[in-house]
Amino acid sequence: MKSGAKRDQISLLEAMSIGIGGMVGGGIFAVLGLAVSLAKGGTPVAFAFAGLVTLLTAYSYTKMSLKYPDRGGTVKFINQGFGRGIFSGAMNNMLWLCYIIMLSLYASAFGSYAPNLFSITGNRTADFHIYASLIIVIATVINYYSIAVVGRIESWAVAIKLVILLGFIVLGVYGLFGNPNLSQLSMEHWESPVKLFAGGMVIFVAYEGFELIANASPDIKDPQRNVPRAYYGSVIFVIALYITIAVVTVGSLPFEKIKSAQDYVLAEAARPMLGQAGFTIITIAALISTFSAINASIYGGGQVNYEVAEDQELPAYFTDKWLHQPVGVGLTALLTLLVVNVLQLESISTAGSVGFLLIFGIVNLAAFRKAKDVDANRVITLAGAVLCAVATVILVGQQWQQNFVGVMVSAGIIAFCFLVEWGYRKTAKVK
Repeated sequence: MKSGAKRDQISLLEAMSIGIGGMVGGGIFAVLGLAVSLAKGGTPVAFAFAGLVTLLTAYSYTKMSLKYPDRGGTVKFINQGFGRGIFSGAMNNMLWLCYIIMLSLYASAFGSYAPNLFSITGNRTADFHIYASLIIVIATVINYYSIAVVGRIESWAVAIKLVILLGFIVLGVYGLFGNPNLSQLSMEHWESPVKLFAGGMVIFVAYEGFELIANASPDIKDPQRNVPRAYYGSVIFVIALYITIAVVTVGSLPFEKIKSAQDYVLAEAARPMLGQAGFTIITIAALISTFSAINASIYGGGQVNYEVAEDQELPAYFTDKWLHQPVGVGLTALLTLLVVNVLQLESISTAGSVGFLLIFGIVNLAAFRKAKDVDANRVITLAGAVLCAVATVILVGQQWQQNFVGVMVSAGIIAFCFLVEWGYRKTAKVK
């Protein structure tokens, strides 16, 4: 029995793969062009700002994971920090909706890259909607067919996309020498500090995913040693990866070209180095990456919905199963189909970033409140909470003028979560 238990445990490398795979899903392929449009030559700095917020939050997640190891992850941490009530219930419901937003972002990226290989209708907009919808349906069918298949796809996809992205970086850095666009990285092409920070927060969703380590924390081998290493190692690796990708992209293509290819800019950035072959390879990497992210996130979203219902923060029928999977899996897929076909990329990204900034801020605050119990530094946890709050305010302020729809979607999601939780507790008489 003991040897079997050991085989079931997650090693440090596997735990880091969970974090890296969660972050380097479809986010970087979807939001890189958006980041450049907002931060211009300061895009690497924008990614660094977002990385700093992520690193501070990873500290709180580390402390909470060590004290409260649970497959519910974030749901568990919020309930521990604030108790089970309308506030924690609303935040946990928002976590589920943020999964739907992230799925929409990944599907949007897939729909943007796929027509580069094969056009179905000859109309790029129509192709986008067909591909984005089709990939959600395929991933949902796979989830209902076999979770084991989902896991195998994710394992292979993480390896493939990292190999391709690292190859892109190596060749890209080499190709920067003598490239006239390298001057775009100089400070004269940076936006103002506030815009750089706001740009980093708009694309904050590219760092979402490290918190998946929390769901695996009960199974991580030697947790006191490996849980902190998994969080910090994966986050620091991805920060370095994203900053380098941003440097290569901005230094390889003129801003006008980045703007015209905003939805698939990473593939376009490979063209100066490897021509059409490079463009095709990165496109394939984007399709594999976004598909695997959709595949894993549909199940993850369904599980969050199930966990929240089990904690009596959603109606009990969300704990029911359909085809041996939580009903939330199918509902998550249906809502994702709606969002990706209605909202524009920037609105999806803004709503996702606002949602996760709020949730991460709440987890930081929960760690601050439970600092004595979880052996956390109050200054670091409070700094994480304050920085998330400041980032949210700056992001909303910046997007108010440029992307009013995204701000309204974000506000609507927050209000909806509180109203639903309040109404559910009142009608079901849940204490």
